Amino acid sequence: MVSQSTATSASDLIKFVMLDGEDLAIGSTHLQDAVVKTADLIWLPREKRLVIGVNRFDWESAVAEPPLFRRRRAALRFERVLGCQSRGIDLASPDQVLNLLAVEFAETDNPSGTVTLTFSGGAALRLTVECLEAELADLGPAWTCAHRPDHPVEQTATA
Repeated sequence: MVSQSTATSASDLIKFVMLDGEDLAIGSTHLQDAVVKTADLIWLPREKRLVIGVNRFDWESAVAEPPLFRRRRAALRFERVLGCQSRGIDLASPDQVLNLLAVEFAETDNPSGTVTLTFSGGAALRLTVECLEAELADLGPAWTCAHRPDHPVEQTATA
């Protein structure tokens, strides 16, 4: 169930609820090239929740005429998370910057499965979930940035 909020000002804020792989694929598109600091990865095992603060690239503005390159602060939240594993992420280094490439869901035993967040450089988070229950919400206004993210064809193909 994907829903988009209406604009309350000149900026369009998005808010998606993601309950299946198709919903998550749409959310992943909006999250491509989001920048994440390890300090903004908040795993709350007792609450079965993972919250991630991201600076997402605003792809909607980048393809508009004239194109605008900008980012906005957003929160990505996963509920019903039974486990969280990381690869290539130094959790002891809060200033490590990660570039999010994709978020995918693989069902294992309906409705449970795994969510994989793939970052550049081979880093990843893998979540074991009871079921897919996630939300992506913009938190405020956008700011301009100098460049549009660009990936070599080989990197995109392996992501």
